[in-house]
Amino acid sequence: MKIGFIGLGIMGRPMALNLKKAGHELFVPERASLTEEIRGAATVLPSPAEVAKAAEVVILIVPDTPDVEAVLFGEGAVAEALKPGTLVIDMSSISPTATKDFAARVNARGCDYLDAPVSGGEVGARNAALTIMVGGPQAAFDRALPLFEAMGKNITLVGGNGAGQTTKVANQIIVALNIAAVSEALVFASKAGADPAKVRQALMGGFASSRILEVHAERMIKRTFEPGFRIALHQKDLNLALQSARELGVALPHTASAQQLFSAVSAAGGGQQDHSALVQALERLASHEIG
Repeated sequence: MKIGFIGLGIMGRPMALNLKKAGHELFVPERASLTEEIRGAATVLPSPAEVAKAAEVVILIVPDTPDVEAVLFGEGAVAEALKPGTLVIDMSSISPTATKDFAARVNARGCDYLDAPVSGGEVGARNAALTIMVGGPQAAFDRALPLFEAMGKNITLVGGNGAGQTTKVANQIIVALNIAAVSEALVFASKAGADPAKVRQALMGGFASSRILEVHAERMIKRTFEPGFRIALHQKDLNLALQSARELGVALPHTASAQQLFSAVSAAGGGQQDHSALVQALERLASHEIG
């Protein structure tokens, strides 16, 4: 397929390259930050509108709800050049409510819309092993499935537009609370005099085992907080959870607590670190570093 791809950051770059490896043709908008690898793999066009004009499918993965709106509906944006029948796939993590509005506006131009946020971080993006949570019509999902299969492994059509984003918000709640739980456990064990690396090894064989314990606990112990997924982005996702919870009249006390821990790390200058750096907030409270 002819694919326009907008948003070539930590996640988007390897996702786009995996689509290229699968035989698809890439079109991307000009940005000073484009790597030589991307320039070699894609046709570079002046604007998102020009990308949409050239593409059958437009994929975007950008940081937040206002960024998606700007890419789709701003000046020189995708909507200006959408041809009837074009498929728009938003793989960002944004507001479920705004997503329904964006889908309706794209549908009004005779085009299908899928919200398809992802989980799995930079490693999953590089290895084409992402979990992809999709909201939208079955026919559009079927059309997009070969593209999703080039980028991910666990691909689920959850429901109509907005359902993918709702699932991603739920995912981010679970991930945040798991990071907080692993952080508390390692700070406790280390402060009690146990070797945190050996504690992690022992727990990996029991009911407490998880991907967070496997990957993020190792980062906490080795102090490798270069971002696979930045704290600032996880804060954005938890804000979406808490905002949606207020709209629904749902209490999310542990989500609010995890957000405060992220905020403590961010206030100390750690907002661009990996979200496993949440442990630093608990270390400060305990006056004890596990590494």
